[in-house]
Amino acid sequence: MFDSIVIGTGPGGYVCAVKLAQLGKKVLVIEKGELGGTCTNVGCIPTKALLSGTELYWNLKERGARLGVVGNVSIDLNALKSHTSKTVMMSRKGIEYLFKKNGVELKRGTAYFLEPWKVEIEETGEVFEAKSIVLANGSFPRLFPPFSEVDGVWTSDDVFSMEAIPSSILIVGGGAIGIEFATLFSILGSKVTLVELLEHILPLEDQDVASEVKKALQKRGVTVYESSKVSHLTKTSSGIFSWRLETPSGEITGESEKVLVSVGRAPRIGEDFKEVGLEIDRGVKVDSRMRTNLPDVYAVGDVTGGIMLAHVAMMQGVVAAYNIAGMGKEMDYMAVPSVIFSVPEVASVGLKEKDLKSEGYKVFKYPFSANGRARTMEEREGFVKVIADKDGIVKGFSVVGPLATELIMEGVLAVKFGLKADELSLTIHPHPTLSEAVLGAFEGVADKPIHL
Repeated sequence: MFDSIVIGTGPGGYVCAVKLAQLGKKVLVIEKGELGGTCTNVGCIPTKALLSGTELYWNLKERGARLGVVGNVSIDLNALKSHTSKTVMMSRKGIEYLFKKNGVELKRGTAYFLEPWKVEIEETGEVFEAKSIVLANGSFPRLFPPFSEVDGVWTSDDVFSMEAIPSSILIVGGGAIGIEFATLFSILGSKVTLVELLEHILPLEDQDVASEVKKALQKRGVTVYESSKVSHLTKTSSGIFSWRLETPSGEITGESEKVLVSVGRAPRIGEDFKEVGLEIDRGVKVDSRMRTNLPDVYAVGDVTGGIMLAHVAMMQGVVAAYNIAGMGKEMDYMAVPSVIFSVPEVASVGLKEKDLKSEGYKVFKYPFSANGRARTMEEREGFVKVIADKDGIVKGFSVVGPLATELIMEGVLAVKFGLKADELSLTIHPHPTLSEAVLGAFEGVADKPIHL
């Protein structure tokens, strides 16, 4: 008898298992695939490994001469893929090490509910019982007509097995995943067409943020269609995709070597979940303590159908572990950062301008073009934006520009703990750094920025 069985080793599952072990629990983890789930194997980690290489190439190509670095550079796809594979393997080994270090037992195979607290591994017939169960089964890419009816359409899972850089690619979906792959393939030299159904790409971000990314994509030759959809898709005898788009300016036809669909993911819900009586909504339904409707059965990460971000899954895993250990904790989604590894990068937290329903908010944008460190880096695109309420409390924070995904944490802390812009404007930021653009935005909300 185990204290807990955790099903799945994605960010939510492995973090939960390690935290449970640290809290003194006897833990069994069951994993049918590679350790690390989507994030480690076909998501965050390999995508960022590819983007790190391509961004370095782009910077050398576009800024090298201006910074005194001369000479021709090129992309070696095999070397880039080798770096990606090595990074993925190191991440898997890291999780395996954490399990061994903390005494977490690992079993390989497909877990299937026999009863709410009794699980069988289908491949071996082994049966295990536990006082509590944590479901971290993850998700899979959504694919629907006409894309599901045409052979060879890529999802985000398929990109990492590419053997050559496609000469052209149609990317369907302008959210975070689609934008990152549009960035990747445009730098690699593919002719990229990006289609977004909603009013603008990055629909969860403000229009001004999305516009900065759109301009950068178009500068690299990406054709962007917004408020548009793919109405027809076929594959020719030569293997080329032929497609038709419905756009605000009328129908447009085209061809591409590859089609990538990046319109989100769906929770992985097994029939055994329903058979044991788990309540299913968009995913496995949970409360703020990550509890399902069955006593001592918890769910974390993508399988819940909520915010499908690795860092959210990790915190849900921690919260579930604490509650299993009798230390009451609740999930707080007020300050969840969103990060997008485009060029330029995007990060945001809290309220957006489009969310503001009343008067009294102050919004200020500080451009990176006015930041000394950004100028030394030949970075002139983007800005830091702060939204504060009538009392000066920071309610929203967005960054589009260099290292936005790192700069976001000052905004996360401000939103999380209700900090005031005028107080933050009196904190000393090191010079010369990109963080001074954050200071300038706080100054702009509190009074007037000194350097603008």
